[in-house]
Amino acid sequence: MEFFPVLASAPKKLAALCVAVAVLGASGCSSVAPSSTAKGAGTGAVLGGVGGAVVGNNSGLGTGAGAAIGAGAGALIGGIVGMVQDAKDRKEQDRLAQERAYQQELAKKRSEEARRKAEGDEEIAIAQGFRISDIELADAQKKKESADERLKKLRDEKAGALAKKKALDDAHDKTLQTEAEIARLEEELARLKGDTPPPKAVSSDNKPGDSNGPAGTPAAGVGAKPSL
Repeated sequence: MEFFPVLASAPKKLAALCVAVAVLGASGCSSVAPSSTAKGAGTGAVLGGVGGAVVGNNSGLGTGAGAAIGAGAGALIGGIVGMVQDAKDRKEQDRLAQERAYQQELAKKRSEEARRKAEGDEEIAIAQGFRISDIELADAQKKKESADERLKKLRDEKAGALAKKKALDDAHDKTLQTEAEIARLEEELARLKGDTPPPKAVSSDNKPGDSNGPAGTPAAGVGAKPSL
């Protein structure tokens, strides 16, 4: 059982291990991004050392020996876990890189197809342009001018009709408002002047040419006795 005597000098080794872990952590922090393997090993060593020291102190093995054993086991386990995580990260990075490369290649292919299509369309247009005569072009331009003039005339007619309808509606509305104001003012002025309201229309029973006045009243000079 020569293993345990060796572990008797573990406090010095534990101190060296802690220094190494600290240096490793410092170097990992100073770099751009430490790997998961290094971080896992460092974290496992620290946690394992603390746990091993507690177990060694309680078991009689010794705090230093327990810390050394725990730190080694923790570093090993943490390193394995970190390696697995690094593998996953590398796999994901590879997948993302392949996806970016595919998208770039697809965009490049589409751009090339669009360029070729534009060139083909331009060549077709040039060939068609050579077959167009000056007479055909002048006739097309004349038809376009005629169509534009016809369209302008129709739009002007439409605008004129709408303007007339709006003007008529405005005139009707203003007339109604003016007549209402006239009636109100006539009634108000008549009330203020004390004038009697306008006489009512004569009854249809009294026909023009009748000798009698209103019903029940004899006409002047008819049936009246001369005064003495």
